[in-house]
Amino acid sequence: MIDSRLFEWYKINTRKDLGITNICPKPFDTVLIDQNGSCFICECTAWLPQSVGNLYKNSLEEIFHSDMAYHLRDAIDDGSYRYCNEKQCTWIIKGDVRNYPDNDPKIKTIRLAIDDSCNLSCPSCRKSVIFHKRGKMLSMRLELANRVNEYLAKHNNITVHIGSDGDPFASLIYRHFMRTVPNNDTLKFNLQTNGLLMKKMFGRLDRILNRIDVLNISIDGASKETYELLRRGGQFEKLLENLEFIKGYHEQFRIRFHMVVQKSNWHEMNRMLELADRFNAHEVIFNRITNWNTYDNFNEHVAPEQDPTFQKELELVRQNKKSVIWELLGKRF
Repeated sequence: MIDSRLFEWYKINTRKDLGITNICPKPFDTVLIDQNGSCFICECTAWLPQSVGNLYKNSLEEIFHSDMAYHLRDAIDDGSYRYCNEKQCTWIIKGDVRNYPDNDPKIKTIRLAIDDSCNLSCPSCRKSVIFHKRGKMLSMRLELANRVNEYLAKHNNITVHIGSDGDPFASLIYRHFMRTVPNNDTLKFNLQTNGLLMKKMFGRLDRILNRIDVLNISIDGASKETYELLRRGGQFEKLLENLEFIKGYHEQFRIRFHMVVQKSNWHEMNRMLELADRFNAHEVIFNRITNWNTYDNFNEHVAPEQDPTFQKELELVRQNKKSVIWELLGKRF
């Protein structure tokens, strides 16, 4: 049953018809698993917030082919996209919904968001350090990791994205997952990390090292002052040490820097691109800050995107081939 209150909370009109002719591939090839075991057929729970099943109760195969999953796909097939959040989905906002070649649902991407443990407490993400190291919460999330690995042992050609909720090198759950993942050469891994533990942990994760496809590193500041303000608990010198270590891998996998653009750092967007050049990063993704309810005064932290000085800085960023402006920075929705 559709959770109508959930869609009301996200202010999603489920009676709309967007008239999109392309069939978005995400509901047909992607599953995201959250900390409660709930599964979603999209790369972001805010974009398509209806769960299609729970991994504690059913297998991934059963969940991906559940009645709810097919019901949500029907809203993609008919072009209405009525359950999608057109105010937040990047692909809809950009008018760049890719087309899925066929309607045969098959998991090609698993996005793990099963643990929010992290060694930092960035103010745009959380109010304090979150780290699960004992008790029922730890054991339950380890069970989720094991169930995903059971699925991966029987299926090929899947990309697993680890992180974005917590850090894969800090989290005990993600470390366990990466140490016990099946030895399957068809699997690929995308990691999202703050980068501070890369040098320490890379040698301990030999099962995935040769199968990393993309290493995403969240930085947010190109100077010591800005970085340590926005990456609370981090040390800029330690970041640089880890970037120096990882730059030697640039021919083995793609290295992406990420910057959450906000009031305190927008003036360093071009300096971030210089940092990318220095450490062999292939690209820098610039994201608009999102309100995760960690600020009492969120609007005071938003970058002045309509300010002429900001627009000038952004235009210089656009001219750099390494830059990816992910959330349509500088444009009104």
